[in-house]
Amino acid sequence: MPHPGQSIAHLAIRGYQLTLSGLIGRQCRHLPTCSDYTDEAIQRHGFWAGGWMGAARICRCGPFGTSGLDLVSETLPETAAWYKPWAYGRWRGVNAPAIICEAVEPDGG
Repeated sequence: MPHPGQSIAHLAIRGYQLTLSGLIGRQCRHLPTCSDYTDEAIQRHGFWAGGWMGAARICRCGPFGTSGLDLVSETLPETAAWYKPWAYGRWRGVNAPAIICEAVEPDGG
């Protein structure tokens, strides 16, 4: 069962998605969007850690920031602690799955 803070944050984010987000248009440079990312981070890691992860993501989503596929990490960073909340967020780069390409030998016929 989610903590009340997580439920309130989810409702606030969902309210934003259904109202303001539609009025200002799609501005996010990432997939999933910053609001979806923040919602998932809060649901997965709690309000404090997930909120900081979402704040870091929103700061990266600008003209000189990152773009592309950026997924919520499965685990919290080892250096993160409640008393240094900035360590929860990824302030540079994206968390995209590695793309592995394998060479295929052509048929020698």
